[in-house]
Amino acid sequence: MHIEIINGPNLNLLGRREPEKYGNSSFEDYLSGLKSRYLDIDLNYYQSNIEGEIVNEIQKSGFSADGIILNAGGYTHTSVSITDAIAAIKTPVIEVHITNIAAREEFRHTSLIGRNCTGSISGFGLDSYRLAVEALIEIFNSKKK
Repeated sequence: MHIEIINGPNLNLLGRREPEKYGNSSFEDYLSGLKSRYLDIDLNYYQSNIEGEIVNEIQKSGFSADGIILNAGGYTHTSVSITDAIAAIKTPVIEVHITNIAAREEFRHTSLIGRNCTGSISGFGLDSYRLAVEALIEIFNSKKK
């Protein structure tokens, strides 16, 4: 099974950015633990602060990966292009957020990308990614039946 994790803007600063909201761990450190936990899953990681590059990565992975975990960061609330890219692919996409976006500023309450995602997970810190992996495993296994 192949899962692509795509992170958007400012997520390259995890571990240094607002640790009270996002924790003290870098994503690379967290990913290392995730890979150790799921040895039979090919977990690839991509991060960009640039909207078009995220669209390119969704399009590239959207016909080859078994699942995509997407934390679009601030683009969640603004990007029609990322929303359209998700709609254009066959691969299931799980929307992930480290914080509970419903408990934050009002402009973060609306997700444009969520309508085209298989599901959304938010508010469980970095563990939101593990929960998304588990969801994709279930989806993958149900398709094999």
